[in-house]
Amino acid sequence: MDQSLLERMAVWLRQHPFGVDATAAALAALLLVVAPAASYVGNGDADFLLALLLVVPLAWRRRRPVRAAAVVVAVSLVQLVVGGEFLPANVAAPVMVYALAAYAPRWAGRAGLGVGLLGAVLAAGAYFSSGDVITFVTSAGAIGVLVIASWALGDLRRARLQQVAGLQERARLLELEREQEMQLAASTERARIARELHDVVAHSLSVVIAQADGGRYAGQHDPAAATGALEAISATGRQALTDMRSLLGVLREGDGQEFAPQPDVGAIVQLVDDVRASGLDVDLIVEGVQQPMPAGAQLAAYRIVQESLTNVLKHAGPAGRAWVRLHWRPDGLEVAVLDDGRGASAAIAESDGQGQGLLGMRERAELHGGRLSAAPREGGGFGVHAHLPYRAPR
Repeated sequence: MDQSLLERMAVWLRQHPFGVDATAAALAALLLVVAPAASYVGNGDADFLLALLLVVPLAWRRRRPVRAAAVVVAVSLVQLVVGGEFLPANVAAPVMVYALAAYAPRWAGRAGLGVGLLGAVLAAGAYFSSGDVITFVTSAGAIGVLVIASWALGDLRRARLQQVAGLQERARLLELEREQEMQLAASTERARIARELHDVVAHSLSVVIAQADGGRYAGQHDPAAATGALEAISATGRQALTDMRSLLGVLREGDGQEFAPQPDVGAIVQLVDDVRASGLDVDLIVEGVQQPMPAGAQLAAYRIVQESLTNVLKHAGPAGRAWVRLHWRPDGLEVAVLDDGRGASAAIAESDGQGQGLLGMRERAELHGGRLSAAPREGGGFGVHAHLPYRAPR
């Protein structure tokens, strides 16, 4: 027989326990009640009815084990009172002891064992002893061993079912945990993409707007300056388009690999030059000796400077001035971006980009074990200070 067919049959049997038990009870009734009916002596009709009542409850041995066992016990007591002969259907008693131990509550299984042992004594005295003590002891012992064996097998079955249920629950929890981890990873990735899009779009558009404003005013008196502003706008737009294509290309690939190099601390020099070319008076101050630093922390430093200068371009005013300071300290890189603009940029930048401004910078710093603070400066302007360790704490 095909292995797959056997597996499907096993699955069907597990999914329809009552059908299996009802079929087994019907076969037991045919073999233990109907077939030996001709051998009943004395009150044959009563024995036939008692035998049938002993076998029928086996159909509910898994769905209603306690009630089925109660019926078997009651019928067995009636049989003892009536004084009939020992019937082949009396094997339903150890079967119900097994069912109680396997499928009923623990107390019912123990009660079934006690009732089964008591029934062994009563059955030995009623059906097998004939007044002989040795025969009585032997018969009671044999039936008692059968009852204990049935109970032990049922208890093993209970343990097996509990083990399977535990494995199924563990698999369910692992599947739930995996789904939660996937959702968390997706949320984290969405937040990272939102930060990247905000950094690229906000910075590039701020530079383009500044260049456009400067070119519009300069074009009336200095056409060459207007041409330079247009060239800067074109270059900035192309760079932004390239960055957007790179980011969207990574999303289309879906494997998490980025094929374009990410900006690092060294790219801050070019960033400052680009912002300075847009018309903002900005100075770069580097102190200390550059130290080895993870790529992620370097990208965070670049994005912090980029976001801070973008906020300066948008909020510091036309006559604003900015300073970018990189201080390579023994324990980490200190990044500071200061301006002397209108000073109201704090509240504006905090809500800029639907929370992606200062919040994104702070998340970047904390992601690599650093910290970031941003607040208005005394006397006007705004300041962003960040500390990024060379090695993130474990």
